[in-house]
Amino acid sequence: MLDVALIILFALMGNYLFNKAGLPGLLGMMATGMILGPSGFNIIGDEVQLLLKEFKTVALIVILIRAGLGVSKETLNRIGGPAIRMSFIPGVIEGIVVMAAAHWLLGLGVLEAGMLGFIIAAVSPAVVVPSMLYLKEIGIGMKKDVPTLVLAGASLDDVFAITIFGVFAGLAAGDAANWAYVFLGVPAGIVLGALIGALIGLTFTWFYKKYHLRDTMKVIIFLVVSVIFYELAELPVIKSVVPIAALLGIMAIGFVLLEKYDMLAVRMANKFNKIWVFAEILLFVYIGLEVRLVDVNTSLVGIGVLILMIGLFARSLGVYLSLIKSHLNSREKLFCVIAYWPKATVQAAMGAVPLTMALNGQMTDMTVEDGQLILTMAVLSIIVTAPLGAIGIKLAGPKLLGHD
Repeated sequence: MLDVALIILFALMGNYLFNKAGLPGLLGMMATGMILGPSGFNIIGDEVQLLLKEFKTVALIVILIRAGLGVSKETLNRIGGPAIRMSFIPGVIEGIVVMAAAHWLLGLGVLEAGMLGFIIAAVSPAVVVPSMLYLKEIGIGMKKDVPTLVLAGASLDDVFAITIFGVFAGLAAGDAANWAYVFLGVPAGIVLGALIGALIGLTFTWFYKKYHLRDTMKVIIFLVVSVIFYELAELPVIKSVVPIAALLGIMAIGFVLLEKYDMLAVRMANKFNKIWVFAEILLFVYIGLEVRLVDVNTSLVGIGVLILMIGLFARSLGVYLSLIKSHLNSREKLFCVIAYWPKATVQAAMGAVPLTMALNGQMTDMTVEDGQLILTMAVLSIIVTAPLGAIGIKLAGPKLLGHD
């Protein structure tokens, strides 16, 4: 318990100091994880690190529930097309460009470069979604629902990146390519995730209207069911058939509840806002813990940053392409570009996977050095893009979107 108390105390201090300096408070919490974890004094025990790893999923679910409870049907109709395009076009373009750059500049094989490309390509919903909700709360960009557009696209972006990464990992392990799984399975998984979420939302609406419970109990049921839904969707036996977009489904639960029982949805959103105060600390401290500077090969920093910048340029181009037929002006499109820069969640979770597979002899050609290089790039992407994106969002939001 001492470890947890220290985490909360120092994270709150980091949040305060960074906010006072005009920087996003979440960077202070990430810095706390780096300082207290393996990159710093290493005073957080393995048991607490494991607890944080499990809890970060709950924290991510909490923020997506908050997002879903704030998306109306009218808003969804307005942003639906651009959000769907932003969910895959920027990530796929960035993944392919980083793959090519890593192959030519780092000498990685095509399959290893593909794994790296689509680890790097995933945007971080942990950074993007709370930042967009904050802008919504203070009334920035609401005239055209720009923050909602960004958070909706970001919640789906990871599905494509992780799925394509899985194809390259399978090929590197000697499996046959299953591109039908990508081109058919991913869209089917998105639809299925939304349908399951909508069904759960309708069930909640009926249950909450029929049985009168305290709002706190309703929130607990909502959260527990959402966690179960997410964990079931992540089971390998299910993911091998269809990659269900559970994060989208969780947002759909809140969306349906807002449409069918709006008074309760507003009260529950307030409850989840309070939960997020605590969940936010543990989520960003965990991300900071996973940024292990010892894993960074300093000789690769220069070329690594160059590849990341090339990737961000490609991602930015993808965002513009996604918004060509949208109702946004040039300033709002530029904000969407900046908001899609941060990397953290997937990179922290997946960065070491290729190295682990190489160490376990699961790869046919990939060496341990290749796996270490991919891990270095994943850690570097968090160090470079999470602060860049978070600061960019905070500064650019009021200037590019304006108050509504």
